[in-house]
Amino acid sequence: MNCEKFRNAGALWAIGQGLVSALVPQLSVAFVKKMIGKNFENAGDLEAKPAYVRQIRALGVGLAAAGVATLAMDRVADRTDEE
Repeated sequence: MNCEKFRNAGALWAIGQGLVSALVPQLSVAFVKKMIGKNFENAGDLEAKPAYVRQIRALGVGLAAAGVATLAMDRVADRTDEE
């Protein structure tokens, strides 16, 4: 089992998901409303406050940064292993 491939795939997923959340937080809001709507009535009437949208953007930036950091640390570790 090659953990490095899975770690790289997870990092790439985190970068992609983070960028989507940072650039288009309305998609995340729509997803949450849809999931809440499965179990509660009138969930479609909910509206996200501007603070919630900012929080989603901040989480997206953090997630993308974590993915980039993971890839960078793996590359540095690979270089030191080769030496």
